[in-house]
This record gives sequence, C-alpha cells and structure tokens, in this order.
Amino acid sequence: MINNVSLTGRLTRDIDLRYTQSGTAVGTFTLAVDRQYKRDGEPTADFINCVIWRKSAENLANFTHKGSLVGVEGHIQTRTYDNNQGQRVYVTEVVVENFALLESKNAQAAPDTTNQPQTAPQQTGGSSYMQQPKPAQTSPQTSNDPFASNGKQLDISDDDLPF
Repeated sequence: MINNVSLTGRLTRDIDLRYTQSGTAVGTFTLAVDRQYKRDGEPTADFINCVIWRKSAENLANFTHKGSLVGVEGHIQTRTYDNNQGQRVYVTEVVVENFALLESKNAQAAPDTTNQPQTAPQQTGGSSYMQQPKPAQTSPQTSNDPFASNGKQLDISDDDLPF
C-alpha cells in the first residue's frame, strides 16, 4: 500500500507555528495548488491543508511567507476530534515530511526594478512561471563568480543563508 503525496503550490498565509506542551514545534498551513484545467475560462486551484512537525516546521516558518512557492512531500492523514459543541470533526491533511523552497529570496521580496531585468510570465500547461534570464557568457580571464574571493573577504549576511 502506498500513501505518498507530492505538491507544488503557494502558501495562502504565513505558517501558523505553535508548540505542544512538550515543546515540539508544529506548523499548519494551506497550500494553493493550480489545476491543469480551467473552469469557465478561469484557472482553478485546490486548497490543501498541511501540517509539518519539529525543526522542519520552524525552518519553513522562518524562510517563507504568504505567497511563497514551495514543494512538499508527505502522506495523507485523516483524524477526528470532538469540538466544544460536542460534534465530531473530521480532518484530512497532508503530513509534510520534506519540503523545498522553489523561489530565491530575491524573487519572494518586492521587485527592485533598479538593477534587475524585467521578464514576462510565460504560459505553459496552465501554469505560469517567470522566465529566468540566461547568464552572460564570460571568458576564462574575466569571471563574474560571486563566490570567487580574489583575495577579498566576502560580505554575506545571515539573511542570505538558507538555513
């Protein structure tokens, strides 16, 4: 038997990060996942409830925000509980085991038009994506490698690190 889910979508809100009484982090969020077909000419999406645990929950909450494009892998879980009115509530959600941030930090922030070339969204299979500019070709003598120190100390802030 297989219970495996892979989704790519955008967060509908910031991660709701909480802690259990034992101190275990748990994050809940909803992922908007586009469908490949359109209803009445309009794109449609499914809104999938997800839950993520422990350090992964803290990392996802720290490095994403509403609208972030993420990929998640996990399994579907169905659970029940009784609410304050004594009614039984059924919940189906994806328990996230792995995630991937699918946009750079610069792409998530407000666009800065002073130094970045503008690109137009391209349509493919009902989904849109931003076309990335092709890197400039350089000769071996002149390197545009941002990680080449050339004897200088690199200035990297903690905000630029993915962990």
